[in-house]
Amino acid sequence: GIGKCVAMDLARRNARTILACRSRERGQAAVEEIRAATGNPAVVLRLLDTSSLASVRAFASAVLREEARLDVLVNNAGVTGLPFAITSEGLERTFATNYLGPFLLTNLLLG
Repeated sequence: GIGKCVAMDLARRNARTILACRSRERGQAAVEEIRAATGNPAVVLRLLDTSSLASVRAFASAVLREEARLDVLVNNAGVTGLPFAITSEGLERTFATNYLGPFLLTNLLLG
């Protein structure tokens, strides 16, 4: 998808690239594919579920602690067509995933 294409382009430019993915298995497969295609070993996976504000906070905390700087943030998470559901934090899942999570992430990383 769009996120993988953006990550591939950043890696081709020799940027340290963090893939923020919900699925460890799919994310790791994307990391390996991007590394192989670009020759850039600085492509890493971090788990993130933007429907969970706790996951967003943990991800942002790790990035701020582990990374010297962050030059570009691409908010690409999104879902559509899911049945109505409430997250464990009491938020409507689609709204949390598409809006609240990315908004919180951006604000936490602005630091």
